[in-house]
Amino acid sequence: MIAILEAQRAGILNRSQILGNVVAGIIVGVVAIPLAMAFAIASGARPDQGLYTAIVAGLATALFGGTRLQISGPTGAFVAVLAVITVQHGIAGLQVATLMAGIILVAMGAARLGAVIKYIPDPVVVGFTSGIGLIIFVGQWKDFLGLHPLASAPQFYARLPALVAALPGSHLATAGLGLLSLATLVLGTRYLRRVPAPLVAMLLATLLQWFFEFDGVATIGTAFGGIPRQFPVLGLPSISFGAAVQLIGPAFTIALLGSIESLLSATVADGMANTHHDSNQELIGQGIANILAPLCGGFAATGAIARTATNIRNGGTSPLAGIVHSLFLVLVIVVLAPIAAHVPLTALAAILFYVAWNMSDVRRFTHILRTSPRADSAILLLTFGLTVLTDLVVAVNVGVVLASLLFMRRMAQAVTIDIEHGSTVVIGAEAGHALAELRSSPPAPRALPAEQLRLPRDVVVYSIDGPFFFGAAEKLESTLRRSQNRVRTIVLRMDRVPFIDSTGLTALDEMVADFRASGTAVVFCELRANVLGKLERAGVIAHAGPGSVVGSLAEFAARATADPPASGA
Repeated sequence: MIAILEAQRAGILNRSQILGNVVAGIIVGVVAIPLAMAFAIASGARPDQGLYTAIVAGLATALFGGTRLQISGPTGAFVAVLAVITVQHGIAGLQVATLMAGIILVAMGAARLGAVIKYIPDPVVVGFTSGIGLIIFVGQWKDFLGLHPLASAPQFYARLPALVAALPGSHLATAGLGLLSLATLVLGTRYLRRVPAPLVAMLLATLLQWFFEFDGVATIGTAFGGIPRQFPVLGLPSISFGAAVQLIGPAFTIALLGSIESLLSATVADGMANTHHDSNQELIGQGIANILAPLCGGFAATGAIARTATNIRNGGTSPLAGIVHSLFLVLVIVVLAPIAAHVPLTALAAILFYVAWNMSDVRRFTHILRTSPRADSAILLLTFGLTVLTDLVVAVNVGVVLASLLFMRRMAQAVTIDIEHGSTVVIGAEAGHALAELRSSPPAPRALPAEQLRLPRDVVVYSIDGPFFFGAAEKLESTLRRSQNRVRTIVLRMDRVPFIDSTGLTALDEMVADFRASGTAVVFCELRANVLGKLERAGVIAHAGPGSVVGSLAEFAARATADPPASGA
């Protein structure tokens, strides 16, 4: 459901809620001013394009998103990705890639992929966000210290040596204003409760530069010619078909990162405000925002965690706060644009330093390294390294694939087999608990354990607990191969198997064929309807022969004792 309609139905758009949301929207708008300009400059765009992005994206997600409280706009997570796109394809290429990413996001929401995005493992998320934080930090040395590096390559490994070589040429006044801005941010965040610390830092540096006019200090005016007081004409820069094809990869990168960040922000908002967001509608809302933003002179946007949290802390309860935030930024452009020409770039770099530190989340990073298994720590470090040295998509893809393989390995290791003739063999109890949420319904306690039933000695009961995937199939197959001697019937008790994959079906079919060839019958007991259907479609039941499916273990025990084996029980 669209957030604003949901808010209306919930009764939170009434008059008693209006004032609180207007105040929250204005405060968030104040916070967004320096952040939007800083993120735009770091992404290779103009500062006014950051404000256009915040206006359009904030309005679109408030109207069409899946959470009442989301504030969208340019974010630090995008900086590392967008800066490379801008260097390689120009600002026109960035805007086209943003529009394409918006279409992808709408398609992802329509395909109901919102829930899938939320399952990206924690070490992968922390790894790439920390890597982005490091890229942002190093990328701002130039403006923070007033450096003039010889090379400006987009790759981290190429840019870092050039910046280090340029450090002796730091500009004293620029570095002084930057350090003052950074100190103001740190102290203001700790002691200023009602006034946004980034705005205070930016205003203080701007006033000092305005009055003293330090030579050599780069400002928005000297670098970009200031911020125009009028809005751009609607339209999208035209590029060739070949250039558009080259932007498909970057567009998917923007869509992937935008979906992750927006849903993380929505989840944070749910925890703070006790709400529940619609992840698929949120992707659609973010997609609409990214389609409209480049048409209005902006670029890629996503949910901003810090601005969303500020909205909630200051009384925001409905999408009205996001709408007011956008309208306030419109007023800022119309009224205060001339003042922005005096904003030193070093002050915006200091703000990005602080953003990079928060993104890096050093405590969480080190906590995972200290407390997690070695494999998880390795995935964290690998994702971090790939983000810094190669590409975000490569880092996320490799991290997710390795985390998935690690999960499957752990599932296979959780499979345990303990064989005793005439008693229960438990397979994969830990795996069953790990994937309890995948079961259609929780398993009922077994009223008749195999130990309490009178079974012949040449009958073995295997009780499979958990998903029967390839890891469990491999262990079961190897165990059964060792237990074929003196076994007349093998019973597979599968009431706690929520699903079976194709590898499990193949393994069972091969085992049934092998056992029938050696004169051993296989009986399936207490199958769930979905598992039984798959076994029947795969032909496993037909290969097992008549009477190979029984409703309960008690039913099988009664049948087995009525027809005892020739060797006795």
